Amino acid sequence: MTGRFLIATVALGALLSACASPQQQQRARQANMAERVLERAGSIGDPGKVAAADFAFARAAQEDGQWTAFRRYAAPGAVLHGRNGPVPVTSFLSGMDDPSEAVEWAPNTVWSSCDGTLAISFGRFEDTEGLVGSYVSAWALQRDGSYKYTYDLGAPDNPQPVRDPEGEAPDDAIVVEGLRSVQGRIADCPRRGEIIPLPPLRIVDGARQETAMSDDKTLAWTWYHTDQGVRSVNVQWYRGGEWQDAVNFAAPPLAG
Repeated sequence: MTGRFLIATVALGALLSACASPQQQQRARQANMAERVLERAGSIGDPGKVAAADFAFARAAQEDGQWTAFRRYAAPGAVLHGRNGPVPVTSFLSGMDDPSEAVEWAPNTVWSSCDGTLAISFGRFEDTEGLVGSYVSAWALQRDGSYKYTYDLGAPDNPQPVRDPEGEAPDDAIVVEGLRSVQGRIADCPRRGEIIPLPPLRIVDGARQETAMSDDKTLAWTWYHTDQGVRSVNVQWYRGGEWQDAVNFAAPPLAG
């Protein structure tokens, strides 16, 4: 299987310890700056806290082991979207040992419901051979105030970005470049007595699908899995008095 949660990749330089290179230390400073500029719009939704959880998740993968981190940051019932559809994390990782190297990833955008009960992070990853791609994760607020992921889908870019003669990927393809401009976005809060209409959910012929919504009904997302193995996610948020698309992310069928 391919995707963010299936590729053993290089360490996340932006989030490593004091032995990090100068470039890695610079990336860490960029990450810290990005978290501080996330939007707050008078709601209790906190995209900065979600981004911090995603960063910490990535750091734990490097420091403690990839599958160890995936188990630790998974909410009860969390799933990973694999070849045949979403699979419970506990089942997918049963008996699996941590790889010697872990996925490098970082979010560049977070969408939060007004009440903060649900959030979506979208970001980038890169493996040891330079394969880059995108991922989307759904995060649920826990009883203790922390965030844990409930869903994860990742896929490499197709085609891959063209590299320069020295083998470096273009700036917009490198995971950590996104840390300079992490965006935090919060859905509009319902006015007193306002009834928010249900979002116009899409039906995809020949696909299994499942939808989740925040408690206040201001953020919704749906995963799809077609008979041909195409995996996709649609995220909608309530903004400006109407439902708007936040994310439309599709991954091709996995080989094999």
